[in-house]
Amino acid sequence: MKDIAIYTLTSPLHDEHSVAQSTREFLSQLRIDHDLVGPDFSTYGQSPLSLIYVRTGGTENQFLQLLSSPDSPLRPSQLPHPLLLLASDSANSLAASMEILSHLRQHNIPGEILHGPAPYVSHRIGVLLRVARARRQLRGARYGIIGQPSDWLIASQPCPQAVSQQLGVQLIDIPIRELLDALPSSVAPTLRCFTASSAPHAITSSLTGAEAIQAGLETLVQRHRLQGFTLRCFDLLTALRNTGCLALARLNAQGLVATCEGDVPAMLSMAVARSLLGVSGFQANPASIDPQTGQITLAHCTIPLDMVTSYELDTHFESGIGIGIRGHMAPGPVTLFKLSGDLSRHFIAQGRLLRGLSRPNLCRTQFVIQLANPSQAHYFLTQPIGNHHILLPGHQAELLEAMLATLQPQE
Repeated sequence: MKDIAIYTLTSPLHDEHSVAQSTREFLSQLRIDHDLVGPDFSTYGQSPLSLIYVRTGGTENQFLQLLSSPDSPLRPSQLPHPLLLLASDSANSLAASMEILSHLRQHNIPGEILHGPAPYVSHRIGVLLRVARARRQLRGARYGIIGQPSDWLIASQPCPQAVSQQLGVQLIDIPIRELLDALPSSVAPTLRCFTASSAPHAITSSLTGAEAIQAGLETLVQRHRLQGFTLRCFDLLTALRNTGCLALARLNAQGLVATCEGDVPAMLSMAVARSLLGVSGFQANPASIDPQTGQITLAHCTIPLDMVTSYELDTHFESGIGIGIRGHMAPGPVTLFKLSGDLSRHFIAQGRLLRGLSRPNLCRTQFVIQLANPSQAHYFLTQPIGNHHILLPGHQAELLEAMLATLQPQE
């Protein structure tokens, strides 16, 4: 079964031979790899992307019967994604599609008509296919909250029910004690001997402990079958005199989602980006904003190692303890992204990474971003979604917006 399945609605008043010929011509122009299933909707929703090709007018009642049939996979409660209606420019295909979509909207059922020049429709189908694949990847995924959110994240709490219903993701609570107990026994006692210092010797001596933290996190990932986690990392400063910065930098680069400070919305934002775009994200603090120019400075003490061109090890900024990462990225297009914990809000802004900084009064990795739309800088000062935001490589707004449009509250 191919990733795109096309189901058809056809009025019996039309000649099937001519409609079939028109169908072949129309679909060949789209140049998409698909299965033309036809009028049997019994397998609808089993492929990652299911399209309903409204081949002719006079099909509105056919669709209504499918929608209301008790054993139909088109029942609103069974739909895996918004209903997608494919419409050509012949045989009143578009007119029927508009009537169908109007009915869907009257009943609060999300849908979209795919219609226009072939290159546009093909591109849009490609976007929706990537979204559908990402939704499937997230469905049933398990993400850990190791140690609960940090105390200062007073506006960054998750809504597990919304996360489960809308993303299909399960949040797993894991006590920080379980991580401490998972550390290699030959290393754990040594960790408590480190002292706060910014000297190179302290960085070198912290490496063994930082690698032990990574090993402990990997144990929890395997034990709980996690696709990612967020870590209440500041607890490690007091318990181990070390940090999780190096572990998170490495584990993100290996394809996991690993975020700091127990920030669940940041983790979910990175999980959506990973499933949709296949890239890591830099979880960062906005440190300064110019509302007039749209320039923003971002900083944090860890960054996925697959995002950087090079990096150096330093101590953790606030404490001077353990390992911090100073990463460098090449200038170029970037996207800032954040989801709220209940998935009801999001922020997306495209821009350009201008340069890195090395200010001594900020976390170790620092970037200056120029927003493409400077007015979006006011969002951070008037209606921010928490503190941390996710920096992604490339301009990703189209795909992210398409993905988030599929997040519909379920009864």
